[in-house]
Amino acid sequence: MASGSMSSYGSGSWTVKQNKAFERALAVYDQDTPDRWHNVARAVGGKTPEEAKRQYDLLVRDIESIENGHVPFPDYKTTTGNSNRGRLRDEEKRMRSMKLQ
Repeated sequence: MASGSMSSYGSGSWTVKQNKAFERALAVYDQDTPDRWHNVARAVGGKTPEEAKRQYDLLVRDIESIENGHVPFPDYKTTTGNSNRGRLRDEEKRMRSMKLQ
């Protein structure tokens, strides 16, 4: 491997392309797959198995935060005024009643 390509290998930041590849790899390599994190890292490219596992752990924590209601429902602004505001409030109420928020 050329030394220039080594600089991106093992980097802490993830590109959009790498995140998409990571998501696809998680769908292919489930928890019962031998060498799961090695396979996920190889599918992503430029990441170590340890980084793939760390990214997964962060994803799990994010999902838990969302499911536990620790992430507020976004207040989206629209260009059409407040016509969607009532609908967003209704959606938020519905999600809360289903314990999704």
